[in-house]
Amino acid sequence: MDCTLQIFLDDHWIDCAQIELNGALCQWNHLIEYAIDHPDAPVSLVEPVDLEIRATQSLPAFAYDLVPQGAGRRFLLGELELPDGPDADFPLICAGAFNPIGRIRVAEAVKYFDEHVERHADARGLPGMTIDEVVMRGPDFAERMFLHGMLGTGTTGVQGAAPKYLLTRDRAGLLHGDAVLPDANAVQHLIAKLPRGSSAADEKVLRNEAAYMRVAAELDVRTHPDLPTLHGDVLLIPRFDRIARDGKVIRLHQESVASILGLAGFDLRPSLFEVVAGIRKVVSDPAAETLEFIKRDVLNLAMRNTDNHARNTAVQLIEGRVQLTPLFDFAPMYLDPELIPRALRWYRPDTKAELTDWGDVLAALPIPDHERQMLAEALSRFAVQIERLPEIMAAQGVDHDIIEFLTQPIDTQVRQLQALKPLEA
Repeated sequence: MDCTLQIFLDDHWIDCAQIELNGALCQWNHLIEYAIDHPDAPVSLVEPVDLEIRATQSLPAFAYDLVPQGAGRRFLLGELELPDGPDADFPLICAGAFNPIGRIRVAEAVKYFDEHVERHADARGLPGMTIDEVVMRGPDFAERMFLHGMLGTGTTGVQGAAPKYLLTRDRAGLLHGDAVLPDANAVQHLIAKLPRGSSAADEKVLRNEAAYMRVAAELDVRTHPDLPTLHGDVLLIPRFDRIARDGKVIRLHQESVASILGLAGFDLRPSLFEVVAGIRKVVSDPAAETLEFIKRDVLNLAMRNTDNHARNTAVQLIEGRVQLTPLFDFAPMYLDPELIPRALRWYRPDTKAELTDWGDVLAALPIPDHERQMLAEALSRFAVQIERLPEIMAAQGVDHDIIEFLTQPIDTQVRQLQALKPLEA
């Protein structure tokens, strides 16, 4: 079984690499013409463009960013009549990676999608929807989702447990399945995110995610200029891997930290020290991105966003710079009925003991002393903002009981950050 990867460059898709799976052995390589013509456009920031044939016991790590998860995975498993498990990952890529996040897709998946639409004549030429029609999810919406399957909305291309639809807004303000609307008609790309389940807690988490993102923006953590908005039980999230401009769509390279670290598969749990090291290897300004990452983790701890797995952080290439993407999947996940624990922790590189104090974390970071000093000074200043978190959360619409519950973790973060001040001497 094999597939051809395509990359979006200069306003069109180009064949760039091939993956071949033979039993337990996986081989992949860049295509010769691509390697010669596009040496500076990698499929992964940690995989140089060359003519080498790479062989592994699993799919290449970057390919797992293309594997459908959640509701999209379940839909495709049914369509392909496959049992779930690691052996299904490659067939799922070949059918579902026709429209993933970022600028890489699979040619065979594009063909699968085209054939899917051909089988359902009523799925072609459907009119756009209003946001109210998406929120109501009435019979017409349900029929449309069936005709498109989750393929037509591109949901197979976005990972995570919560049901999501990839949608594109046209010039008239109507919403379409992202894979259906031509680029020339697109003015904005969005993710419509629904509650993970049907409980009141699921709805509460989603309702407060929009407020959490407003809090992060207020604290100058990197967020998309257009913040998520809540419409009923649908969170409409502007995408930051696409830029629609002048009748064209720019698709940005986006890659998870799991891919950067070479982690094949899912539910792998590197130390946060490893995460920082991986980020620093690929970003344009390691010092600035390290500070940005730590600030995000301060907020995760203070506001109890426990869902911090290795695919909830990503980097992107934009205007010639590699940096962390705007913040995403930031919500009060401690409320989730599935009791999601904090997956990634600061395990000391030498002893593997968990560090829970920022002074100890900074001391253990393998960075130059002058940068450690800069981090300590910046984080001690950040303490002033964290101290104001209850006030900021209230102003941005976070539920009052959540603010009350977070009193202790906020105080812990303020105390630890303030204790970094002696490093200024």
